[in-house]
Amino acid sequence: MLTEKRSSMLHGVLLIALFSCAAFYIGSAQVVRELSLSPMIIGIVLGMLYANSLRNNLPETWVPGIQFCSKRILRVGIILYGFRLTFQDILNVGAAGIIVDAIVVATTILGGILIGKMMKMDRDIALLTSIGSGICGAAAVLGAESTIQTKPYKTAVAVATVVIFGTLSMFLYPIAYRAGILEMTPQEVGIYAGATLHEVAHAVGAGNAMGADVANVAIIVKMIRVMLLVPVLLILGWWVARRAARSAQHDGSTKGKVAIPWFAVGFLAVIGFNSFDLLPMPVVDAINYFDTFLLTMAMTALGAETSIDKFKKAGAKPFILAFWLYLWLLGGGYLLSRYLAPLWL
Repeated sequence: MLTEKRSSMLHGVLLIALFSCAAFYIGSAQVVRELSLSPMIIGIVLGMLYANSLRNNLPETWVPGIQFCSKRILRVGIILYGFRLTFQDILNVGAAGIIVDAIVVATTILGGILIGKMMKMDRDIALLTSIGSGICGAAAVLGAESTIQTKPYKTAVAVATVVIFGTLSMFLYPIAYRAGILEMTPQEVGIYAGATLHEVAHAVGAGNAMGADVANVAIIVKMIRVMLLVPVLLILGWWVARRAARSAQHDGSTKGKVAIPWFAVGFLAVIGFNSFDLLPMPVVDAINYFDTFLLTMAMTALGAETSIDKFKKAGAKPFILAFWLYLWLLGGGYLLSRYLAPLWL
């Protein structure tokens, strides 16, 4: 019986792995690469196509394997994501990037939660959308989802919002820079792009379109923003525990305990290890490639749990919230990068 259960789980994992391989193949196409769409984004789209077409024709015994990808493999992927970062990156960009990043992340997340409350939105979707907009898009949404343990469709909705507005910015920023609308130095523009673009891929795409001087700063500032995922997840874990404790007191059940997201601690530990530069660059590149595949599997699995009906259930509010946060990133990020950042450059 146990062997049959493991076999069925393996079928679900292999199915998601197959979709992920397809996502990598599609992502290698020239037109997709020019749009800077990562395999993770393609994966969630393929997963959603599966959820709304073939899902009902496959055995339910495969579902545990799909859920394994969206939970366990996701956490391993977040930990290995640390190989993309070093603490030296922080020193290279200086205090300006760190301060602007910290303000952008804090105001975007707190502001998004407040706006979501005013709009009477689903609390989890508002939180995921705010964290995705504030930190690093899909990867941040995945990390937060793993901490609060919400429903997969809510994660997919949040990812959709950051993909839409992040992709728009990736084209908007270079156009504005070349047109002279952004009256900033290349370093200031790099801080602006890195501190406000949603995905790492968006920062890379927009930065390269504006020149090497802008791209180098934009990528480093963006990666510092990614590092801020660790304290955010730790605070989020504490908040979830408090919410559970209040619920327990109301119900008269056992008091909730602080659930520390150990994968976030592992993520930070990997960054520390990577900072010593102990591994050859080809090995690190191979780890990052493998990590992208794991995260693609997680995104695909989340998409496989998301039907159109669930998107309709979420309604338009998540996209309205993401739009307000987008306006803040455009305007507030510009003011911070144009007038505040030069004080520490």
